[in-house]
Amino acid sequence: MIDALASRISWLVASTDFSLSDGIDILIMAVLIYNVLVLIRGTRAFQMVLGIAVMVGLYYFSQLLGLATLHWVLRSFFTYIVIIVIVLFQGEIKKALAGFGRNPFFQSALRAKTRRVIDEIVQAATILASERIGAIVAIEREVGLRNYLEGGVALNANLSYDLLLSIFNPSSPLHDGAVIVQGDRISAAACFLPLTLDPHLSKELGTRHRAAIGLTEETDAVVVVVSEESGIISLVKAGALTRNLSPEGLKQEILARLT
Repeated sequence: MIDALASRISWLVASTDFSLSDGIDILIMAVLIYNVLVLIRGTRAFQMVLGIAVMVGLYYFSQLLGLATLHWVLRSFFTYIVIIVIVLFQGEIKKALAGFGRNPFFQSALRAKTRRVIDEIVQAATILASERIGAIVAIEREVGLRNYLEGGVALNANLSYDLLLSIFNPSSPLHDGAVIVQGDRISAAACFLPLTLDPHLSKELGTRHRAAIGLTEETDAVVVVVSEESGIISLVKAGALTRNLSPEGLKQEILARLT
């Protein structure tokens, strides 16, 4: 794709018919390519892109050397390349479309609402940690968490720290599972999240931490975890776990990721 863009630029520069629309065309393509590369950098998708690039190279190599069977197999593969890309990169595609769909005109109002939500979550996490009560709160971002909502108990209630304390009270029937937050509302409780399959995680991490990591490996959600055993507060995003957070540290970490 990058080689094709470079070829296009060279052709336009040499041409006497270069116009404003051609410049806009190049600029838009450059921005799109840059955002795609940023989106997949450091993810498994990047390795998949490299694999597809190798197959493209083999396709032209087989055509050059007259390797008929290999060329036919690869040509058949590329016939379905659009479907294959959609299946392999469905998570990245959803993130990209969600990013393009964000409206900057409502960001200031959203920030004020987000800060209130963060304050309530931090206050609840602090109290739960002091009493050694386990909790897991998943905060939805651009990628929807509807699949995980359906397995829990629907609440659709205004988010407040006292409601979170009630949900995670050990005597509550909803305490075993995750709370999912959408906007400024608790959409559901007692939700079960996918456990990470990472074999390198510390054996000290329990089910809550593994579920938080598993969810953030599949979505862009931010998850707050309170350990029942140690009372340690952790934050998880993109599969990365940050532990031993103070209330102020937790607030700053969430703010940095949601605003």
